Amino acid sequence: MDDLLKLDKQLCFSVYVLHREIMQRYRAILEEIDLTYPQYITMMALWENDEQTVNQLGGKLYLDNGTLTPLLKRLESKSLLTRTRSKEDERVVKIKLTEQGTVLKEKASCIPMQIFEALKLDYADMAQLKALAEKVVKNAGES
Repeated sequence: MDDLLKLDKQLCFSVYVLHREIMQRYRAILEEIDLTYPQYITMMALWENDEQTVNQLGGKLYLDNGTLTPLLKRLESKSLLTRTRSKEDERVVKIKLTEQGTVLKEKASCIPMQIFEALKLDYADMAQLKALAEKVVKNAGES
């Protein structure tokens, strides 16, 4: 049973190292378009569906408003999006891409392939890893 307490037997450690390795690759690639990883995933969510509320965006990204609001302010200061209060309910903040934010999508379109290459994985490997990660997240959410 002591064997289970060895570091190399721990799932959490493998996932921790995997996260660091992936984020290191993203950091280098995202520097070229002047985005951090949280900013990048926020932009991806907006490229998929422009004009969302802060709450809708937070739900997709698994981020609370306290984390998301400063991130959105930084993206707004880079002229990539606008934040406006709803006229119907001032508590609701709507997010919309600017033209510059929309144009950035084209510059970012090569990033997924650059990540595949940087990690030396093919699409099937990435799909398998992603599916397993999604299964763990789903199962954890049901607990």
